Amino acid sequence: MSDKPEDAAPKKKGGKMKIIIMALALVILVGGGVGAGVYAASSGLIGGGGHAAAEEEHGPKLVPKSEQKRPKAEGEGGEGGHGGGGGEAASGGGKHVPSGGDGDKYASNYYTMDPQFTSNLQNSVHVVQIGIAISTPYDDTVIENLKTNDIAVRSAVLLTLGDTPEEQVFTSAGKEVMQKRLAKAINDILEQKEGFGGVSNVYFTNFVVQ
Repeated sequence: MSDKPEDAAPKKKGGKMKIIIMALALVILVGGGVGAGVYAASSGLIGGGGHAAAEEEHGPKLVPKSEQKRPKAEGEGGEGGHGGGGGEAASGGGKHVPSGGDGDKYASNYYTMDPQFTSNLQNSVHVVQIGIAISTPYDDTVIENLKTNDIAVRSAVLLTLGDTPEEQVFTSAGKEVMQKRLAKAINDILEQKEGFGGVSNVYFTNFVVQ
């Protein structure tokens, strides 16, 4: 009879130890799960789509044709109201620019670069003076990028004009080639500075060879 109380004490003690061990194991499991979740979130494994969507929201957006900007009154100009005044549309060859028939689904957002450009031609005594306007199917983000990087863009345009052979400025076909080269030069600068081109066409608003 005297042995029973002595046997009960170790059993009770052992039961408490099991409860403590199980509680510790539960804490470790829960803590490990939370830590893994935090790591996954910080490394982009969880919620990566939301992060990408947030970045997309801050980038240039295509403007539907229904939202095309229109002049307020006949003859009223402005920085967004000038189109092609002496040249055909030219593909810019830049990234993120819709090509082919898809371009007709989007509005044309115009921006005239002022002042005009004057440059010598390659291996020629002639000087060319041109005015250009760019168009983009995107919102004003691309135009704001052009304004922000105006000095770099103007330098790229002048370098492109300086590399233009004389025969290119006297024919319509040559001028179309110039437009493509100018659009590419502008897109290259925007890609370098902003990571996004967006210029689809370049138009001549003035073209004089002296």
